[in-house]
Amino acid sequence: MIKNVYNVIVDRTSGNTEKYRLRQRLFGTDDVLPMWVADMDIATPQCVVEAVKKRVEHPIYGYEEMPDSAFEAQIEWMQRNHGIRLERGWMFFSPSVVATINVAIQAFTRPGDKVIVQTPVYPPFFKSVVNNEREILSNPLKRLKNGDYTFDLDDLRSKIDKKTKLMLLCSPHNPVGRVWRREELQEIADICLENDIKVLSDEIHSDLVFAPHKHIPFASLGEAARRISITAIGPGKTFNLAGLSISTVFISDETMRERFYKVYNSIHFAQGTVFGHVGFEAAYREGEKWRKGLIQHLYNNAVELKRLCDTHSDKINMKIPEGTYLAWMDCSKMGLGNRALRKFFIQQARLGLNPGTSFGKEGSQFMRLNFAVPKPVMQEALERLERAMKI
Repeated sequence: MIKNVYNVIVDRTSGNTEKYRLRQRLFGTDDVLPMWVADMDIATPQCVVEAVKKRVEHPIYGYEEMPDSAFEAQIEWMQRNHGIRLERGWMFFSPSVVATINVAIQAFTRPGDKVIVQTPVYPPFFKSVVNNEREILSNPLKRLKNGDYTFDLDDLRSKIDKKTKLMLLCSPHNPVGRVWRREELQEIADICLENDIKVLSDEIHSDLVFAPHKHIPFASLGEAARRISITAIGPGKTFNLAGLSISTVFISDETMRERFYKVYNSIHFAQGTVFGHVGFEAAYREGEKWRKGLIQHLYNNAVELKRLCDTHSDKINMKIPEGTYLAWMDCSKMGLGNRALRKFFIQQARLGLNPGTSFGKEGSQFMRLNFAVPKPVMQEALERLERAMKI
């Protein structure tokens, strides 16, 4: 019998794993199952592990350039999986998407300019704007009666002014789990083109999409959209490589690329780590079969969580996300304030989740749960939540 690699439990409690080490600080106790920060409790694919092991055997870990072969592996992946043809000359190494966001803010805006942020959203979006002394232009997503989210285009149009220079687009969206349709993205592109607004598209979750949904790269909408876009991509979420600190950014427009590089070069990111390079390339060259199995595993976990929520729909509601491994749970029917809700999940359910308010005020009475875990861990989480619901 072939072992299901996604169900192997790997002990992460004895090291410096952020998800586990910060339990006491974040939740006031170690007695919670941590399902918050967006990395996986699933082992990195063996092809990556073997590539890193091989590199470890070389006894010098000095400075290295990110090899063209690594970029080419990602270029081929993007063409094969997303139908977009990138060029090597458009691409830069970046240690993280958040680093890319900060460089883009500094490159394409000035202090006091406005940056569009669509909450609820990944917290570094609005933190990066504020930390760089720019102004947040808040364009909250619109929640429909069926629980789906969409862009609020009328609100966006009404708020844009001459100081609005950049949009931070989360695609697929963290935390609401939307995979934006082509026509939705085109409407955003049209508005930004009309108003000379650049678009930073965070597409780090683009390879974790559930059928029948399909990720559409913002830069694939056409030449006009490509000319205003900065796209952040990488293998960190898909292959559980966050600890290797490696991603990329691509910018097709030469003038924009030069402006980005001027800031990028002043910060001196260098070219990443020797282990990041080989892990990155191995993931894109050899990880496709593993990724497909992972997506099915994640979907199964989401279905089980949805089933439990449906059983207690008088208290918790959720939709299976279209992409990502993050469940956005509406707990408003529980009738608890945000502090009491967080306390319930820590003390009664013994689960360490992200409070919805950390993604903006629109996340009030929501909780985010990371279901990228082995099946036995998922079952334990469901049992804890089931018991808490009956208290």
